[in-house]
Amino acid sequence: MNRSEKRIAAFLMCLIIGVSVHCPAMAGDARLTNIIVTNTRDDLLIYLSVDGAFTPKIEAAINSGVPASFSFFVKLYRTRGMWFDKEMTDLTLTHTINYNSLKKEYAVSRSWDANSPVIVYSLEAAKKLMTEIDSLKVISLAQLEKGRQYQIQAKAKLSRVTLPYYLHYVLFFLSLWDFETDWYTIDFIY
Repeated sequence: MNRSEKRIAAFLMCLIIGVSVHCPAMAGDARLTNIIVTNTRDDLLIYLSVDGAFTPKIEAAINSGVPASFSFFVKLYRTRGMWFDKEMTDLTLTHTINYNSLKKEYAVSRSWDANSPVIVYSLEAAKKLMTEIDSLKVISLAQLEKGRQYQIQAKAKLSRVTLPYYLHYVLFFLSLWDFETDWYTIDFIY
């Protein structure tokens, strides 16, 4: 290798390292908001939404036909003071968005929603469906004991995008979109 080739190789290595260090920090802006734990006559419910999940790169990729999936994790524990907490429920929910450029429509599939997939015609409506969970049944109240303390935890994650095999080499940078929120915890007494 001559001197100029070494400089180019060193520059490319620095660029790759800089991008890989900087992009995950940019993706860290996503967070869970509007977390509400409530109940109906029979069930414990949770409402939540994710803010900061859609960056311009993610929106552009979705509009070019690349599907994206968000995973939501909800756990319910009965806290037991000086003993290990008892896990009551462990739910994993998946929201997936696909854009059909011929029909100019977004299909949003939500694993917990019986009316899935939902077809919408604007990105804003699709983003709202992707980032919100409304009245998700966590557990039946019959399984909870009155007067006991419980803890519910929630987290969201943008799952890795699965591309066709030949696109993995061209669009290698898409793995940099991954984000994951912190665990959010709410303590309550039933």
